[in-house]
Amino acid sequence: MFTKTKFVPANMDTFLLVCFSIAIRAAISLHSYSGANTPPTYGDYEAQRHWQEITYNFPPRGWYKNSSNNDLEYWGLDYPPLTAYHSYVNAYIASKINSSYIDLKTSHGFESERHKTFMRSTVLAADVLIFLPACILVASFIDKVFKQNIFLQLCVLFITYPGLILIDNGHFQYNNISLGLLLLAVYFILNDSNNLAAFSFSLALNYKQMELYHALPFFTYLLQSCLVEN
Repeated sequence: MFTKTKFVPANMDTFLLVCFSIAIRAAISLHSYSGANTPPTYGDYEAQRHWQEITYNFPPRGWYKNSSNNDLEYWGLDYPPLTAYHSYVNAYIASKINSSYIDLKTSHGFESERHKTFMRSTVLAADVLIFLPACILVASFIDKVFKQNIFLQLCVLFITYPGLILIDNGHFQYNNISLGLLLLAVYFILNDSNNLAAFSFSLALNYKQMELYHALPFFTYLLQSCLVEN
């Protein structure tokens, strides 16, 4: 359906834009976050920390199961398994820095500047490893198709979107991962790599159930692709 294209290597302008966007995110990260100093349940920051606590201290079969040490009424893990495994990776790193970040039950509501730096860094890592590269790939494809020399403008539009920055790097969430995987799925579809698109979107959906909003167009397109091929 679409002509395949190769990714355009980032030039200096793109590199500077990425650095600028990371600097903005880092600056936002210096400020407060959802639920800071507001017991008893705190906010989304505590939810993400608590999921690290649960995934590190329980085997996978206990992550979603209510128990005396895993009270699902206190920020029970209610996101799909890929989020849980991401929390486990973060928890493993946290355990090497300071195990008190994820001590079972006694870490509820844990707050410190060093811990905030660690948590904020995990969001920035997701930006750098997943979301920003996906934005650049999609912008590169659109620029090649329309031949309007709009690559940099598209990168600015995607990378510096304030809503996502304020929610992820300010309020505290990891929407950048599911949206980055979604953008990768779009890129693969545009390049007629439907298997990779299906895999990438499946990862996005298994990270955050909100991607169900995007499921219908993906399902419809991939289904019609199968019918056309047959």
